[in-house]
Amino acid sequence: MMTKTWLITGTSTGFGKSLATFLAQKDDVNLVATARHTDQLSYLDPYDHGQILKLTLDVTNQAEIEAAVKATNAKFNGIDVLINNAGLGYFGTFEESDRDAVRYMFDVNVWGLVDMTRAVLPTMRAQKSGIIVNFSSIAGLASFTTLSFYNGSKYAVEGVSESLAQEVADQGIKVMLIEPSGFRTDWAGRSSQKTLPQIDAYRQFASRIEGNAKEAHHEAGDPDKAAEIIYDQVTNHAADLPLRLPLGQWATDTAIEKYTRTLADFKALHDLSASADRPEK
Repeated sequence: MMTKTWLITGTSTGFGKSLATFLAQKDDVNLVATARHTDQLSYLDPYDHGQILKLTLDVTNQAEIEAAVKATNAKFNGIDVLINNAGLGYFGTFEESDRDAVRYMFDVNVWGLVDMTRAVLPTMRAQKSGIIVNFSSIAGLASFTTLSFYNGSKYAVEGVSESLAQEVADQGIKVMLIEPSGFRTDWAGRSSQKTLPQIDAYRQFASRIEGNAKEAHHEAGDPDKAAEIIYDQVTNHAADLPLRLPLGQWATDTAIEKYTRTLADFKALHDLSASADRPEK
């Protein structure tokens, strides 16, 4: 069995922690677990027999990204799987959202993922192999009130990843998007900032923001089960790896409903849309 090296961002909590814990117990995995504070990764110590590398990494820090990739290559001589998991949430109406907080969320969710991927691609291209797993969300496929900017960051991840998948296909590199619905992670709790509506017209949405916060860690999704599914897809289904993998019943039902409705709309508008063309003679 060939040992694969997995590099995961954001392993202190949530999906990253579940993935790291699961992978640390696999004989065919070298694990590079990253976090802004590596003292939060002591949960991995019982499984460490030399196959685990813990690294300090803030994905908004280019120097730390480059150092993490260099250290991974030095210890394990390659990177087979990159899991771009680090991310933040933000709850607030479009008009009232804090611009600086939203910009920072984009720096983490989008540019952190982009910069991390760019840093790893030269290694994967040299190997002529690799799998990049980008954490998106069902909110990258369908939009919801009080999440407009989070939606925007995840739609960006979707678009970037879909194009990237086409560009690297002939290099032996594959890309998979993970699109979870509600899972028992810190996303709706500690890992998201919240701005409650102050404008009367939007006060109706306050209960949605408060409800999401109260539901944190009580969602239907099990991050440990998600870790098993991701490992199985990457390890046993690499040849037919899906570009998009919704996780959770609500995610997959919502995606099907969204695209069924969108397809019907496009078909209804087909002739009108096509009439805008007037080819040059």
